Amino acid sequence: MTATPSDAPSGPGSGLAGPRGGPVVGDTVLGTGVRTALRAVDDGLIGVPVAACAFITAPGPERPCPASELYDRPGGGPLFDTGPHHISALVHLLGPVSWVAATPPPPRAGERFEAGADTQVTGLLEHEGGALTTLVINSGDREGRLPHIEVHGTEGSLSLPDPDGSDGSDGPVELHRAGGTWEPLPVSRASGGCRSDGRAPGELARHVLDVMLTLLDAARDGVWLPVRGDRARPEAVRP
Repeated sequence: MTATPSDAPSGPGSGLAGPRGGPVVGDTVLGTGVRTALRAVDDGLIGVPVAACAFITAPGPERPCPASELYDRPGGGPLFDTGPHHISALVHLLGPVSWVAATPPPPRAGERFEAGADTQVTGLLEHEGGALTTLVINSGDREGRLPHIEVHGTEGSLSLPDPDGSDGSDGPVELHRAGGTWEPLPVSRASGGCRSDGRAPGELARHVLDVMLTLLDAARDGVWLPVRGDRARPEAVRP
């Protein structure tokens, strides 16, 4: 079976919308963190992007919100809760995703109710430009200290703050070039309204949802799968 956007959850707190609803996208991608990194990529500061890694290693809602069954139902979990922010950022930085692969999650331990959503997803995203992203999502009961997103190019690397921050700008974007050290980049700001200029269009939202659903299919079948549908890299917002 191939998953479709109509299989996704909708409603308040889901981070998503149904096929007749609004866009399915991490809106914090409009913040200055991703915007600053995108400008650095477009200006060639790291050369040609070839690889990236993205990590979501934070506890789930069980501790702050004991009545969290909705989060763990099919269509929920960390992939659909926090994943849209990270995948939206990666599509902006590296272009749309053409193929994905994933591994099935390990058995859950200590369940007190039946969890219908995967609490761990480990995948590979192949972007149309040839760059590969390693994606690790885990909502276990332990905090992690892995970087949120790093992008590596032929001439340097970028380190991004958490794209799930309040406005996507929770910390500096840092640049490292050969022979140098990590240095913060000047914040890139825009004067216009981001939501109306094509940076987070409905096509991006549907593509991000297609990526997440295809990742689950790939994990279930243990194969590489193409991400279908229309794809386009959103344009940068310039000051």
